[in-house]
Amino acid sequence: MKNLWIKLLVVIAVVAGAVYLVLHKPIKLGLDLKGGVYVVLEAQAEDNAKLDADAMKRLTEVIDRRINGIGVAESEVQLVGDNRVMVELPGIQDTDQAVRMIGKTALLEFKLKNEDGSLGETLLTGSALKSAAVTNDELARPVISFEMNQEGAEKFAVITRENIGKQLAITLDGIEQTAPVIQSEIPSGRGQITGRYTPDEAKAMATLLNAGALPVKAEVAETRIVGATLGDESIAQSRKAGILAILLIWGFMLLFYRLPGIVADIALAIYMIISVGVLNFIDATLTLPGIAGLVLSAGMAVDANVIIFERIKEELGHGNSVLNAINAGFSKGIVSILDSNITTLITTVILFTFGTGPIKGFAVTLSIGVLASMFTAIACTKVLLTIFVRTFNLRDVKYFGIVKEEA
Repeated sequence: MKNLWIKLLVVIAVVAGAVYLVLHKPIKLGLDLKGGVYVVLEAQAEDNAKLDADAMKRLTEVIDRRINGIGVAESEVQLVGDNRVMVELPGIQDTDQAVRMIGKTALLEFKLKNEDGSLGETLLTGSALKSAAVTNDELARPVISFEMNQEGAEKFAVITRENIGKQLAITLDGIEQTAPVIQSEIPSGRGQITGRYTPDEAKAMATLLNAGALPVKAEVAETRIVGATLGDESIAQSRKAGILAILLIWGFMLLFYRLPGIVADIALAIYMIISVGVLNFIDATLTLPGIAGLVLSAGMAVDANVIIFERIKEELGHGNSVLNAINAGFSKGIVSILDSNITTLITTVILFTFGTGPIKGFAVTLSIGVLASMFTAIACTKVLLTIFVRTFNLRDVKYFGIVKEEA
């Protein structure tokens, strides 16, 4: 009996943690539920850049870093075909700015400025950059402070040492940003890009510099704005479908299994709380395929209970006591449950490994749901059912949906 209460405390602790995550952290919604912008970039072959798999991989990585820099953590960036990158930006308000930042080159160059105002050859590029950040000058205006890597700092020191008294222009995408006069050698490799930047513009530019220039030229091939109305309708319909499904399942379990059905309904509610809590914990983004994965795993959770309860009814039919029938039903049913759930988990691993965005989302939510359903069906249901029987002395077989035949 002592071990039973310890198990109950473990179940309560898990549920309490899941409830905390559900209440204190809103779940992230994908593009199909939240709305936003959908962009397809098409890479363009140039003389100095080949569109091989490595170049496309680096292009995807740079775009992903840029998007993370503007705070779109639930974004989706993936390769489509041989020369296209698909970008989904849920919840973005300023779509034009987002699209500009995705495709912008952000080429940083250092050039000497001639007396006639023309610029000389490029002495150093952004490839020598270690980091960039937004700071404020003495007048509290936003500026972009940068630091060179070791090789860049050494070259920067030579440039400043050999050109004291000359103007060193700093350009971004060929546009001059500032051209300070070199007063002395700068051995540290640190400097500032000044200009009439707003705080948001300075942050965006620093983000582009930190992400790096695109390894190959890419142009926006398609832009589509996804309205939140579609997401609202989808959520409303999914909510109605989910409520209807839960009510039907609860009714079925109560009708056919009586007391175990009540316990299964409680376990199903616990399953939903744990699943959503885990999704919040891992910062997963919920999409319509993800909702489908949760609903499917909920059905599997009920299926596991049905297997166990049928075993219990068989044991009771053979004359076993209620508590012995419960123990035997779980011990005999658990093998079948583990087999079916493990094969499902193997399938989710395959889907996640070889699938794309929506398929991966389905695989993640399904795997979380399967693990949660195993915990609730095996651990929660047995603990709760045993406690109900012991506490309220419910040892009559009628509480388990078995009708005694009159003599």
